[in-house]
Amino acid sequence: MKSTDTGRTPDEIVLTPAARRILDVASALFYAHGITAVGVDTIAAESGVTKRTLYDRFGSKDALVASCLAERNRLWWARLEARLAELDGERVLATFDCYLDTRDIGRGCAFLNAAAELPREHPAHALARGHKRAVRERIGELLALDHPDLEGRDDLAEHLFLLLEGAVSQRGLDDDDRRMRTARDLAASLLPSGRPASTQG
Repeated sequence: MKSTDTGRTPDEIVLTPAARRILDVASALFYAHGITAVGVDTIAAESGVTKRTLYDRFGSKDALVASCLAERNRLWWARLEARLAELDGERVLATFDCYLDTRDIGRGCAFLNAAAELPREHPAHALARGHKRAVRERIGELLALDHPDLEGRDDLAEHLFLLLEGAVSQRGLDDDDRRMRTARDLAASLLPSGRPASTQG
């Protein structure tokens, strides 16, 4: 399965200009203030549309939340593919670079935030779980590509994933990239090459 297939990145919905504006505004508001704290009245007003337009485009707030997370997921995988195309060295480090590329810092990871705030049966919760599961799988795939004969590769993939997730969580508390960059260097030191590779871009 390619990383852009439906199992990893949901098919992008064709959006009207109004729907795109709603999606962008809602995503920013949900991230800044929390999902339950932001109502559809606020989203509609800041998007410059009526509530009826919002419901016509997305059906419900729950569906809008899921669409926002699906779009974040799509953008993250697009950044990963771009990083993989330009990275000189260990490809697995591109997963760290993707989070470094994400300018949302102050409130941490949007996927973890959504999973913490929403009930498990919410469609966005499934998207958050799926994103994290797919990142873990991709780390394993990238290790296999670069080191097909490496012993203990699955254990290393799990180690790198947990290192990545710890850095992502801490980034939200620190409000800077220091620990994320340190985690990237630590990840590089665990790879068979055994030395940090410079961040591209």
